[in-house]
Amino acid sequence: VAAGSGAATGGIPGSAGVPAALAELTSVVPYNDLDAVEEVLKKHPDQVAAMIIEPVAGNMGCVPPVDGYLAGLAKLCAAHGTLLIFDEVMTGFRVGYSSAMGHYGITPDLVCFGKVIGGGLPMAAYGGKRAIMEKLAPLGPVYQAGTLSGNPLATAAGAATLEQLDKAVYEQLEQTGAYLEAELNKLFAKHKQAAVVTRVGAMLGVFFTEKAPRNFAEVKTTNVEKFKRFFHLMLERGVYLPPSAFEAWFFGTCHAEAELAHTLQAVDDALAAL
Repeated sequence: VAAGSGAATGGIPGSAGVPAALAELTSVVPYNDLDAVEEVLKKHPDQVAAMIIEPVAGNMGCVPPVDGYLAGLAKLCAAHGTLLIFDEVMTGFRVGYSSAMGHYGITPDLVCFGKVIGGGLPMAAYGGKRAIMEKLAPLGPVYQAGTLSGNPLATAAGAATLEQLDKAVYEQLEQTGAYLEAELNKLFAKHKQAAVVTRVGAMLGVFFTEKAPRNFAEVKTTNVEKFKRFFHLMLERGVYLPPSAFEAWFFGTCHAEAELAHTLQAVDDALAAL
């Protein structure tokens, strides 16, 4: 079971390069909908191997989990013998030093990370509970290997990055995020634009709509055409946003007072033009 946009299968068996036989074994349920998950688990008793989810959705813009959603998933999965897998490719170290797991106080059965753990270089990793990880060779029968596994350059960069991530870094990111969120909301109000800002840690989203969306179906009802115009207006002013309303914004420690001032002035001007 995958919770999210359905991008892996496009919602259609065999689409997006996914073989129909594999797609038929996967159920896509709406994000932030525990009832939909429970329905699938009951429909296929003892047959759902795993539930994989971005704890904070980033592939439909930044859509945070509603209160109790992740805890409810963990409870449902445990009750049905289904593994809970967190895809922390985006959220890993971005929403906090202990990633989304720590931020929300949920321990999944498995978790995967992308190039954030290689300091931005090509690298990825997964980990999980001992009983699962002991299935891997040489302790167990499951063999895993890759060309870049343990790549010395990427592991050195990842270790160096971790050494930089201290309490002060996350305090700075939270201050930056709270300031950016508040100022964006002020500008949308100033220009009488129906828009909402969503944020968790150093992930942020902007949707041209009255109410923050909770899943992909609601994201698709937002004013995507207006976002496209906004994107190009920002681009003309030297601010490179993600080119889609379905992508999250990221900011980092390099975004200091001057960068924030330039960005917010560009937003002000872009909204006036919009």
